Amino acid sequence: MPQILVDHSADLAFDRPAFARELHPLVSKVIDSEISDCKTVFRSATHYLVGDGSPERPVVLVEIKILSGRSAELRAELSARVLGLLEAHVTAPVSLAVEVTELDRATYRSVHASA
Repeated sequence: MPQILVDHSADLAFDRPAFARELHPLVSKVIDSEISDCKTVFRSATHYLVGDGSPERPVVLVEIKILSGRSAELRAELSARVLGLLEAHVTAPVSLAVEVTELDRATYRSVHASA
């Protein structure tokens, strides 16, 4: 079920598929979910601003949406571990951020449609 959104500067070179292949098992292990339930979307941003607007400072923002009910400590551990993985995959000077948010179990719905 984890929904992972990765917004990144368009000109930033990093191997997104490799990152996702390592990210999914990590997320699944930390929150005790199935790897097959992880879904990651990468969104390239041509317009962004960090601090004073220096073009030498690209950005990567990761938001991981999980179902509610997990402790703040577990969510903090997930954030820290994903940030470490991101640092291993993005070696250029960059601003990185990771946030884990909760989806309301009462209102969240999902389906895996088949063709």
